[in-house]
Amino acid sequence: METPRVGIPDHLASRMTMPEQHEYLRRRLTRRSALRAGTVTAGAVAGLGVLGGSANAAQHVATRAPAPSPAFLPSSAASRVDGSLVAPFARHLAFGADPRTQMTVSWQVPLPVKRPFLRVGTHPWDLSRKIDAEVRALHTPALTSKLPAVDQYYLHVELERLRPDTTYYYGIGHTGFDPADPRNIGTIGSFRTAPARPESFTFTAFGDQGVSYDALANDALILGQNPSFHLHAGDICYADSSGQGKEGDTYDARVWDQFLAQTESVASKVPWMVTTGNHDMEAWYSPNGYGGQNARWSLPKGGLDAEKSPGVYSFVYGNVGVVALDANDVSLEIRANTGYTGGAQTKWLERRLKELRAHRDVDFVVVFFHHCAFSTTNAHASDGGVRDAWVPLFDKYRVDLVVNGHNHVYERTDALRGGHVARTVPIGESVSSTRDGIVYVTAGGAGKALYDFPAPDSYEGHEQHVDSVASYHWTDAGKVTEAVEWSRVRYTGFSFLAVRVTAGARPRLEVTALAETGERVDHFTITR
Repeated sequence: METPRVGIPDHLASRMTMPEQHEYLRRRLTRRSALRAGTVTAGAVAGLGVLGGSANAAQHVATRAPAPSPAFLPSSAASRVDGSLVAPFARHLAFGADPRTQMTVSWQVPLPVKRPFLRVGTHPWDLSRKIDAEVRALHTPALTSKLPAVDQYYLHVELERLRPDTTYYYGIGHTGFDPADPRNIGTIGSFRTAPARPESFTFTAFGDQGVSYDALANDALILGQNPSFHLHAGDICYADSSGQGKEGDTYDARVWDQFLAQTESVASKVPWMVTTGNHDMEAWYSPNGYGGQNARWSLPKGGLDAEKSPGVYSFVYGNVGVVALDANDVSLEIRANTGYTGGAQTKWLERRLKELRAHRDVDFVVVFFHHCAFSTTNAHASDGGVRDAWVPLFDKYRVDLVVNGHNHVYERTDALRGGHVARTVPIGESVSSTRDGIVYVTAGGAGKALYDFPAPDSYEGHEQHVDSVASYHWTDAGKVTEAVEWSRVRYTGFSFLAVRVTAGARPRLEVTALAETGERVDHFTITR
């Protein structure tokens, strides 16, 4: 690991929470960063009309930017950039709280631009509606001796009052670069809103993607499933390669540029719904290490405080209620953010599960988050904090499917109640989530380097009929070994989930695990 330019003494770092680390770094680095980056004064930030889309957007950006240094380039710098030479990139979509009527379009520019905007319409030849974009600039100082300071510019337009079950076309631009210009026609994208009433559809899911050829291969195969949305269970790009949420973690903000460019081929068409993993806690950014995520993503409102907990939210698509959680809050393995919501997330989770079970259109509830409730790899295995805080609620409200990442493999359980096998579920079988129990899936083979399972008394490959395998879970006291009976299917290649949802009199979830080669690794059906 490279030596940080400014470090926290070891006797302090081991006891500091994520906000405390951030405040320490802010005090030590702010003056140096401001001098190096030419940070503007508060008065200049208040007059961002030349950079942002509107005065309101500029004011909002100032409050959303990381506390240490807004790091917008001065207006004079923006005015010197020829907008026709600055190409927007890294488009990605995300639902609002109501996927029938709300969608956010986000993108990136490599330099400040004047008056960024979005054009949108129901025909690719008629993009007459023009909406100013919100700018969220992000400054990362030179945290190590070999990395430069980085300024990044993210743009967002939150669309509301859209028509359900409608295809919209959009183009992104700024002064000097108009997507309506025939020369820029390649920047036109599209999305489709959710139907007004439940219909059959497909969604996909995985975790632990990063930047790699395998990640790109998975993206291409996902696009071929024609999903209505994609769930990303955290550890999004691995700009922070250490993943401990500590000040000394190696962090390169430029990896985000690579990741968002890599993912654009899918995420510009398919809402890319992310939550936070341990590698997504980036200590420089306030609050809780999530300031960078707040700059890059706009996710549904209505969960906890969206700025402090961006990975906690929910939405309903058709007959499926989806709940995203931030497992950093309850993890007993990686504790930089353990307990940061003071129990508020778990209380919200119970309220939301109760609401979804009372929703007349919701047949299935799918929950996704990063740290595994049930997995058996050598690397991380299971997190007892997740089991203690959330598994009883999943049982109480009869959650239908739980998707995790963290362990870079595919593994899934039999149907569980209270952490024990209620019914074995071989490949190809059907399981009733109300009668039999919950299937937990680890879908962490999205593209990052793969893990393995314990040997020699264990197994790898596809399905294996064994009485038990050796594993462990994390507790307050550290690792506790256990012999588990619930590990039904294992696969150590790159893979993802594709879930076909059927609505109507006999609703079901047809869950398939696909390798990046297209091979079907596993499949089972969930009924109610």
